[in-house]
Amino acid sequence: MLLTFPPIAYAQFLDTKWTVTEYFGELWYAEEEDILGKHQEFYKGWADGVFYSCDYAGQSATYNTHTIREFLLNKEFELVNQEKAFSKVFSENGLMNENTEVFVHRITCNGSEVVDRKVLYPFITVDGSNKAFYVYEGAIITFTFEK
Repeated sequence: MLLTFPPIAYAQFLDTKWTVTEYFGELWYAEEEDILGKHQEFYKGWADGVFYSCDYAGQSATYNTHTIREFLLNKEFELVNQEKAFSKVFSENGLMNENTEVFVHRITCNGSEVVDRKVLYPFITVDGSNKAFYVYEGAIITFTFEK
């Protein structure tokens, strides 16, 4: 069975319980104690957590794939002035191999009502890593899940 279905590839893997372990940058309006140690969980159309919730109300997720270099040079992320910050976060977490793939996820919830619609973007995972990153206010939030 293991040969037919290899172990989980961590890259695009979202359906798990992520724990906020640290952040880099500035939290503009949030308090550290309201974020650190908190969870963000996804499971087959359901999500609940510190940044995003969707109660089986039309959740969908897509992603784009980049190399580390492509990601760091991507104009979309340059506009939020994160290139140096992401480079620092990736290198501190041992993720700077030029062949490593970065997955930038857009997770949306249609909601039961128009006011319930929401988007979690960019939620970033890295090939072969149990880390995820989310740009929030002036900070990059780091998540970890247990392998």
